[in-house]
Amino acid sequence: MAEAALKTSPASKKLELQGVYKSFGGNHVLRGVDISIEKGKSLVVIGGSGTGKSVMIKCVLGIIHADKGSIKVDGQETASLRGAARDAYMKKFGMLFQGAALFDSLPVWENVAFGLIQGKGMSRDEARGIAIEKLRAVGLPSRVADLLPAELSGGMQKRVGLARAVASNPEIIFFDEPTTGLDPIMADVINDLIIETTKSLGATALSITHDMASARKIADEIAMIYKGQIIWHGSAKDIDHTGNEYVDQFIKGSATGPIRMEL
Repeated sequence: MAEAALKTSPASKKLELQGVYKSFGGNHVLRGVDISIEKGKSLVVIGGSGTGKSVMIKCVLGIIHADKGSIKVDGQETASLRGAARDAYMKKFGMLFQGAALFDSLPVWENVAFGLIQGKGMSRDEARGIAIEKLRAVGLPSRVADLLPAELSGGMQKRVGLARAVASNPEIIFFDEPTTGLDPIMADVINDLIIETTKSLGATALSITHDMASARKIADEIAMIYKGQIIWHGSAKDIDHTGNEYVDQFIKGSATGPIRMEL
């Protein structure tokens, strides 16, 4: 299960994980993850359910702590960050959650502006203006701003989630299953918006998905995680010619191959 060779200089690495392990009791979820993303690039990590994709992102964000290993952003080790340094670190990130994860009781504009008001102490008037600007950037008119999330379609909710993810102009954006639950046309719209918004910000993107159409479109590079390890990492254009039987089975969606459904 050889990993494709990608040459990156230390100075160009925006995010780097080396030998990251995480277990929950006897469940060994991450088993030595090694992965890096160059500044301004889009990396998509593919893999089945329960392979460690979401746990990897949570370790980077510090939501859960890795048992062992190194997680660096801009060459800085992050595990020991505390207080103001941790707060500054977290401001580098934006995230589009699976299912959008909007606050039901807040109008759309407050959902988008939540981090600006709560995290940066911005005035409500200024935050509202930025929220409306970001909504327009993802193709939503200003009249949507005062609606509640329940009044929106699933595709519109996903756009609101994307507007929130980019509201603070983050340096790194995580996309968690960005097209789940959407029809193929709306999924493609979201893929286009992801590309447009990240490039306009010059942001580095890390996405996790099992949607190969999305992965092929938004990725500069693709990596596959299997049983808590990165088993292939290479250019998106090489995904159909990896020579890796695990990757081949996954992208073809075949029941036949080395990957077995665990009961």
